[in-house]
Amino acid sequence: HTNETCGANCIHHKKHHSSQNDAHRDGPGYSSRLLSPSLNRSQSSSYPGGSNDSKEEFNYKSSVAHAKTAETLKEDFLNAKVSGNWKSLLEFYTSAFNSFDELNVIFKRDLSKDYKTIEDPGLKFEFINLVYDILVNTPQGLQKEVLKAIINSLLKDKRVHSKDDLRAFLVLLQNPQFRNQTTYVIFAHLLRQIAALSDHDHHYLVHWLKSLKNDRFRAIIERIHNFISGRLFPPKPGDLPPLAKCSWWIPSATKVLALLNAANSLLIPHLVPYVEFYNSTLDHLDLMAEYYAWQNPSSHAGFSFCQYPFILSIAAKKSILQKDSEQQMIIMARKSLVAKVQRRQLPDIGMLFLNLTVRRSHLVSDSLSEIAKKQHDLKKKLKVSFAGEPGLDMGGLTKEWFLLLVRQIFMPNYGMFTYDKVAGVHWFSPTPCDNYQEFNLVGVLMGLAVYNSINLDIRFPSVCYRKLLSPAVVPFNNPRATVGVCSVSLHDLKGVKPEVAKGLQDLLDFEGDVEETFCLTFEVVQSTVGDTKTVPLKPNGRSIPVTSDNKKEYVQLYAEWIVNNSIYSQFQAFYHGFHSVCASNALIMLRPEEVETLVCGSPTL
Repeated sequence: HTNETCGANCIHHKKHHSSQNDAHRDGPGYSSRLLSPSLNRSQSSSYPGGSNDSKEEFNYKSSVAHAKTAETLKEDFLNAKVSGNWKSLLEFYTSAFNSFDELNVIFKRDLSKDYKTIEDPGLKFEFINLVYDILVNTPQGLQKEVLKAIINSLLKDKRVHSKDDLRAFLVLLQNPQFRNQTTYVIFAHLLRQIAALSDHDHHYLVHWLKSLKNDRFRAIIERIHNFISGRLFPPKPGDLPPLAKCSWWIPSATKVLALLNAANSLLIPHLVPYVEFYNSTLDHLDLMAEYYAWQNPSSHAGFSFCQYPFILSIAAKKSILQKDSEQQMIIMARKSLVAKVQRRQLPDIGMLFLNLTVRRSHLVSDSLSEIAKKQHDLKKKLKVSFAGEPGLDMGGLTKEWFLLLVRQIFMPNYGMFTYDKVAGVHWFSPTPCDNYQEFNLVGVLMGLAVYNSINLDIRFPSVCYRKLLSPAVVPFNNPRATVGVCSVSLHDLKGVKPEVAKGLQDLLDFEGDVEETFCLTFEVVQSTVGDTKTVPLKPNGRSIPVTSDNKKEYVQLYAEWIVNNSIYSQFQAFYHGFHSVCASNALIMLRPEEVETLVCGSPTL
């Protein structure tokens, strides 16, 4: 049994090694020799809790670490620092991390309770934080023994996991030791076991992760990012196993990061900003190869970072979208060229572009007419010329066209959009009209801006971009499909019409007799040209009074009416206009905030 052949079983036979072997094992790369790439599940019955039957045999009272409290742990640490005798802490830590059962003994709030709900993991998080804060300040020898104990607990992985096992995974995931590259082999196996859990177990973990404090949550994200970056671009490649032998490392880490992202998304406000899930190291990958691997999963290994778009920075997504757009432009230009040749016509350079010629005096109508005539050319490179004005468009005329068109369409007296001074945003006018083609033009305009990498001076509320991605891909061959409708909250309404939202919030907060005080029914008043009309929020709404019991329903329906229902036709035309240009699967990867950045540019610049 030599050092070279020592694998996972080394843990169980370490007493038979010579001191020389022990010294070799404790070197920088010891973890890779202790933990083989394929964990041995057959050993799961050799520890308390290795199976459901043996779980009951575990004697919690005999645990070395069971009696340790925060105060005694602090006291032991201070004494050890003074005396240099770390024996007490060594016993505590090696016992604590030696098995999933021990982890539960120490960190579970009440051993008599099961804690089988998603709301409460039943863990002593403050004590977990203390244990780890002290651990990173102990001697390296003690920290190595803890890592060996963790290896021991991971070797006992089971196919069926109890809620106690999930708690143990959650505790281990918070271990700050995994920020060091020398621990990456162990960290990789922890991540793989978590990634391989069932959807049911993942559901619990996602909700339990919400219980972490911001700084601890952020620290886990940073460690996983560093792990992914270190595996992709290792500072010293020789310190890690060959990439070919651990191709599962990055997919496992990314899947665990997805659980953290899901947990973060469930909370408002988020524990951390969504941009903290970006890994800028990935900007240096062949992003289009990642994109094509995602588009054609059958022809590749099956993993692509595009499957987990939260990890890709806005710069990476913009690069993918632009290159995908360029590719579509080339394809459309090539088709035009081939068609011209097939008709035996002489090709000209103009056919490779979307050429728009407009009069300044009829800017909107000419733009509408040109875009309507050239629907099949929208994915070509845009070039604009103004009638009667000589000059080639090298980009300046296109930008001027966008600027003038946006300025004219969004003028309040033009009637298409309203402007809220408090929120500082434009919104769609709910006034019905005979032709919604101009709203389609605005959608095309926004799509062309994204497609041609031009930022527009437009400010819509954030819910607009959620609606624009609802759904992110236009329903195929179904023109009657509902589009541009998203879930709405009072917070969303505040971004559109803050004063209306405040009035509705006051209604919710009112503790008196709502019906007698406000005299409201389930209907709203809508202004039309020179007139007003009432619109029911629900069937027979005019006859249903708003009371203290149903005021929440009234507020919800009112918000949905303003954001979705009252402007459905306008937004439907806008939605189809945008997607007629930006119909790309790359849009699926974008968050609403990221679409806004692509349209308007970064708010921080």
